[in-house]
Amino acid sequence: MAKYIVNYDLRKPGKDYEGLYKALNSYDNIHPMESCWIIKSFNSEVSIRDHLRTNIDGNDKLFVSELNGWASFNLTKAEVDWLNRS
Repeated sequence: MAKYIVNYDLRKPGKDYEGLYKALNSYDNIHPMESCWIIKSFNSEVSIRDHLRTNIDGNDKLFVSELNGWASFNLTKAEVDWLNRS
């Protein structure tokens, strides 16, 4: 199982993105910043992107990349502990 960083820009103010948040919560995850999630999955970046993409508009932006290392500032202890677990 790999860790992936997911970032997005949601460009339609007032739109209900509940489907996106539900899809992100379907993975083991942390949500350390407003538009940044880190998830664990056996799926590829492309598969994750395709899964999440069905819940956003065509003008929104989405970025998914495998997380191979990290450094942080001001994350909570729970977030750091989650990141340190394999």
